Amino acid sequence: MSSKKPQTIAAAQKTYFTKVHGLPNITPLVSSVQETPEPIPTTVKGTIPTWIHGSLLRNGPGKFEFGNQHYNHWFDGMALMHRFQIEDGQVTYRSRFLCSDSYTQNSERNRIIVSEFGTLALPDPCKNFFQRFLSRFEMPKPTDNASVNFVKYKGDYYVSTETNCMHRVDPDTLESKQKVDWSKFIAVNGATAHPHFDPDGTAYNMGNSYRNKGAFYNIIRVPPERDGPEDTLEGAKILCSIAPRDKSKPSYYHSFGMSENYVVFIEQPIKMDLFKIVTGRLRGKSLNEGVYWDPNQETIFHLIDKQTGKEMPVKYYTKALSTFHQINAFEQDGFLMLDMCCSDDGQSINNFLIQNLRQSGEALDEMYNTMSRPYPRRFVLPLNITSETPLEQNLNTRPDSTATAVCHTKNQIFCTFEDLHGEDLKDYGGLEFPHINYARYNTKPYRYYYGCGFRHLVGDSLIKMDLESKKFKVWRQPDLYPSEPVFILSPNAEEEDDGVILSVIITPVKDKSTFLLVLDAKTFEELGRAEVPVNIPYGFHGVFNSSA
Repeated sequence: MSSKKPQTIAAAQKTYFTKVHGLPNITPLVSSVQETPEPIPTTVKGTIPTWIHGSLLRNGPGKFEFGNQHYNHWFDGMALMHRFQIEDGQVTYRSRFLCSDSYTQNSERNRIIVSEFGTLALPDPCKNFFQRFLSRFEMPKPTDNASVNFVKYKGDYYVSTETNCMHRVDPDTLESKQKVDWSKFIAVNGATAHPHFDPDGTAYNMGNSYRNKGAFYNIIRVPPERDGPEDTLEGAKILCSIAPRDKSKPSYYHSFGMSENYVVFIEQPIKMDLFKIVTGRLRGKSLNEGVYWDPNQETIFHLIDKQTGKEMPVKYYTKALSTFHQINAFEQDGFLMLDMCCSDDGQSINNFLIQNLRQSGEALDEMYNTMSRPYPRRFVLPLNITSETPLEQNLNTRPDSTATAVCHTKNQIFCTFEDLHGEDLKDYGGLEFPHINYARYNTKPYRYYYGCGFRHLVGDSLIKMDLESKKFKVWRQPDLYPSEPVFILSPNAEEEDDGVILSVIITPVKDKSTFLLVLDAKTFEELGRAEVPVNIPYGFHGVFNSSA
């Protein structure tokens, strides 16, 4: 790795690009591995607090080919679930491929049968020419390869992607128990893998529906109670439906924000051309070919009242930006603070082709340096807009806030953000995979957030940011690549950062050298690590399942 400090240049509208040289090849981090279905012990170095009782559950792609056919996009790989069980200062590890229909059918035929986001399944070579020709006119079936996250509904764990299919799994054995289809319960064609939760366990999510009149965005609410042991999504309801700016080209979204009283939907100019997607099979194109970035469109924030289900008439606008993950949202003194990681360019979703991630030398450097970096930012949305609200002046009266909110008409407010970081964060490639003390501070004012620094195409450092000082602490070591940090609250915690951070660390330079890292969340110093002799690809998201 280059020892030079990267130079950061700011293009127009704060579009940050880096100029890094000598990035190391990370092919092993995006290569297929074997599952470890039975628990194996780890070697603990240092000390893992004995008060931690439970398991870190993580999800991500683990198999990138069947036979001589290869997936094209990072998001296409078959879901591999991981479990780090922590008890009495010791750790065991197991992993298992999700027995999805996609995985099963592909395995049986030893080729790619089911299309994924960036890979179009080829017609069955056993069919005659006419049958193969007709198969081009079939509607694409959504994949059930739930490789993005572990989510919890009514006390049960599911693995989820962004289609209508999830899988209920046993959090101890990682065995697949049941395929669950959102569309059997409510009129949606998919849902995100990032639900939010009220303190009582009520879950909120978002999913699109595609009707004769075009696409709609839907806010979903799932009750916390179950009527019986076989309950899954019974009782789920659509709280609100929102019409896109263009119903034939709705926005792509990976997550959404939520405060105490509002769901916040961010309609960003990453667009999905439904005609191209529907006709993709006919044209021999995969789904991602219909997803594009339109920098000429503004970003719109929609607020939905969680109690009434009504969409607020006031719309908040900002310049074109892209976001995958929100940090937090809270209401205070008549404002809604929306904190999220975002960048000024939305083309990165189509840059994560496996061939790009496996590049080396100048080609790898160029790929990284031409991608806009994600940074944590805050928008301040004034809530009490009336006919008396003054026009063409900044409504943000919060002290020490540089964000603006200017009312152009009674229902249109244009906003600019403030940075939730100092200039020195640019030296670490920005920040993504944000995490907070969710149990106590979600939808509330907070001080700390955690994330991965991205001085590579995947995270290569762990960062703790203090919102009061805009200063941060870093854990970073050469050739080590940490996963999304997960915060665990310590017993009898009094302060917000009383707890530990868990992250899975992998490396491309040494075989079977994975370890679970445990950091003191307050000092960000390493407490211990649990070394496990397996290879793990770079994954996406996970949760901590407490057994205390």
